[in-house]
Amino acid sequence: MNRQITHMTLNGCTNVAVRNFKLVAPKNSANTDGFDVQLSTGVTFTGSTVQTGDDCVAIGPGTRNFLISKLPCGPGHGVSIGSLAKELNEDGVENVTLSSSVFTGTQNGVRIKSWARPSTGFVKNVFFQDLIMKNVQNPIIINQKYCPDHQGCLTEHSGVKISQVTYKNIQGTSETKQAMKLVCSKSNPCTYITLQDIFFFYIKLTYKKGTHATSYCFNARGTSLGVIQPTSCLNQ
Repeated sequence: MNRQITHMTLNGCTNVAVRNFKLVAPKNSANTDGFDVQLSTGVTFTGSTVQTGDDCVAIGPGTRNFLISKLPCGPGHGVSIGSLAKELNEDGVENVTLSSSVFTGTQNGVRIKSWARPSTGFVKNVFFQDLIMKNVQNPIIINQKYCPDHQGCLTEHSGVKISQVTYKNIQGTSETKQAMKLVCSKSNPCTYITLQDIFFFYIKLTYKKGTHATSYCFNARGTSLGVIQPTSCLNQ
């Protein structure tokens, strides 16, 4: 499937299984999400390949009990929860699992993003596990200061509450030195974040040398277990 807009969208669906699709668009094509889900419950997306110019999978407000597995993603913008807080009154996202997947040459690996605006939304009970990142720009990222075009949100703080997010057994190479970036809301810190067995190398664009990556946290609280490279920046 090769489209000039979002390839597949589920909105207001229950108990849907999507398997073994191939969704392809050029790397430089805007707004060509592979698979978008919102206001849906009990969705499974497995064994499908996504190569696109935007998010491989975009998870919107009101998504619950969503399972993604065996996803080759790239090129593209990775797997994103959000953007959230676009509206004040917004449903939350909960019970999402992404596992056994490979990201190749993507802008992001796993991302949670929300506008820097008041919101009733939330993200909780999310598991990212058993993932491989190959030359990904931002392998692990939370961005609660999302403010495209710098309009209407520069002085605001995101109202979206992020909690109970686990990153487990994720490894690979980062195209930027800051492989983990967890920037949470000033008014609603991220809580109960778990990092377990994380290992990234920073690969310079020449691909000749690998060196240690770094991490950055702002208002992110949680626990680190096992081997963590780069060193965890979480507050207890």
